[in-house]
Amino acid sequence: MTSVLTSHAHSPERAAGPDLTAQGKPHYEVLDGLRGTAAVMVVLFHIMGMPISWTDKGQGLHHAAMAVDFFFGLSGFVVAYAYDGRWGTMSVREFVAIRLVRLHPLVLLGAVLGLASFLIDPFAANQKLIALPVVLGDFALACLLLPHPPLPNRWTDTHSLNSPAWSLLQEYVGNLAYALVLRRLGTQALGVVAAVAAAALLSVLWRSNSIDLGSDWTTFWIAPTRMTFSFTMGLWLYRVREQAPAVRLGWGVLSVILVLIFATPLVPRSIPHGNGLFEALVAMLLFPAIILCGAHSEIGRAEMALCKFAGRISYPIYILHYPFLLIYMNFVTFRKPPAPVAHLVAAAAFALVVAVAWAALKLYDEPVRRWLKGARAPGAAVQNA
Repeated sequence: MTSVLTSHAHSPERAAGPDLTAQGKPHYEVLDGLRGTAAVMVVLFHIMGMPISWTDKGQGLHHAAMAVDFFFGLSGFVVAYAYDGRWGTMSVREFVAIRLVRLHPLVLLGAVLGLASFLIDPFAANQKLIALPVVLGDFALACLLLPHPPLPNRWTDTHSLNSPAWSLLQEYVGNLAYALVLRRLGTQALGVVAAVAAAALLSVLWRSNSIDLGSDWTTFWIAPTRMTFSFTMGLWLYRVREQAPAVRLGWGVLSVILVLIFATPLVPRSIPHGNGLFEALVAMLLFPAIILCGAHSEIGRAEMALCKFAGRISYPIYILHYPFLLIYMNFVTFRKPPAPVAHLVAAAAFALVVAVAWAALKLYDEPVRRWLKGARAPGAAVQNA
């Protein structure tokens, strides 16, 4: 989930084509669009899974937790694209500042929404039993993107106030590893790191039979394992992209492929290690192929507009949706409404999440980032990369 500051004027010709980075490089608009597709799948996955405590029965997007691995891969690819050529004039400190400006404003807003969701939720009386200083202490840690002890109705999440923040913590770790070490490696050495990380992830999948791990305290150590492979793989893919076949499928077809992957039923437990091997196939072969196809794809004006919108709203949707869905979950869990009412509330929650994400982007995230970057040039705008 990467972005850079653009400085071009928004002419009609530019609006019809790809946005440009600060260095005048065109965005991979299809990759932006695919990030939006995956973010929507995560929200739907949570809407279906939270009221049933993550049991698979009733879950239509059985593998959508893998969207996080897809995000990590996209991030590695786009970080390499945006920054590999800048290290002669950019320091590690400057890189870290750029990434914090890009990511942390919405981290803070997500923490605020998580705190508000916990304190004002009218459907979970047990949350009121937690002492306010304890909750505020967790909020302070959430603002720093640090794990904190689980709170009621939050399972054993490492980031109880806003669970998706667990993957942003890994994103920060990956970005720092890139700035300090990974960018210095040659393509072959980077491929070796990705292969070793793949072996570690395959070992986890062989033992656990699932990749949906790392967001809770019992499996916290698996989070960096997931990130390390996918992020490093994304960096390596960028290095070798010109040697890969230029398959052009476009955002629509690739989005359908992603949805079909996420909707594939879990492999039955009667097949030992079957589900883990399937998810290894997806993470290690299908996701890289989708990223390369997206990078090579060329699209028309209408699809371009959809990809731009999806890319811009993807990060706000992902990092801000959970506090709203926790209230929805507690309503369904404690009030036990009839199915039609529950479905109507779920649809309303989804619509609310999209509306809040767009409002947060336009009214908070982009203005704050402009201010932080001191973007005073005429026509300057913050865009996703």
